[in-house]
Amino acid sequence: MLEIEHLNVRYGPIHALHDVSVRVGTGQLIGILGANGAGKTSLLKTISGLVRADSGSMTFEGDDLRQRKPEHIVRAGISHVPEGRGIFPDLTVRENLMAGAHSRKDYSAVLQDYQSMLTMFPSLQSREKQDGSTLSGGEQQMLAIGRALMSRPRLLLADEVSLGLSPLITQQVFAHLKALRARGITILIVEQNATLVLKTADYIYVLKHGRVVLEGTSQTLAHNKALTEAYLGV
Repeated sequence: MLEIEHLNVRYGPIHALHDVSVRVGTGQLIGILGANGAGKTSLLKTISGLVRADSGSMTFEGDDLRQRKPEHIVRAGISHVPEGRGIFPDLTVRENLMAGAHSRKDYSAVLQDYQSMLTMFPSLQSREKQDGSTLSGGEQQMLAIGRALMSRPRLLLADEVSLGLSPLITQQVFAHLKALRARGITILIVEQNATLVLKTADYIYVLKHGRVVLEGTSQTLAHNKALTEAYLGV
């Protein structure tokens, strides 16, 4: 579905990604692990068109993404849940969710999807008219995921969805991600909670200083001494 080969990204003199290659198959949940500054967020921003690559290839279902604008990438079937959630704090829950469908013209289907989001995330249902800023951290994260799903993506990019959440709410958010995978939505998740990623992902890439330094199935990496020492404290 998504194929990235030898991707290089620079911010002025800073070389953020060095020859990064990642493959995401249809229906998979792929994890990206790494410390702060490893290049994880830069990778997702490059896929979604927010950052331009200097070199390398990046294709989604055979189409070249490198010169596509973010709005075109959303229409192609990729949606992004950004780090920090990125909801609109002064818009209501309903307005935030509907904003996720701004590129769609099938209004009756959009309304059906809107109701589906309220069913998927029941805590949002009683808060339809509340501003996003009044929600708890967990509710804001669910709102961010719901907004991303309103574009009907085939690939969901999720950046640090557990950031600032309690362990209980984090478990709930990951349960939603697993349910989305079961529905056929492919997921590429950037996350510092290595334990949860190892339990959830089909395949994992580990970034360090902008390079892929380790990759493998979750079962394989769960027994990798370097990974467990670095991220699990074992």
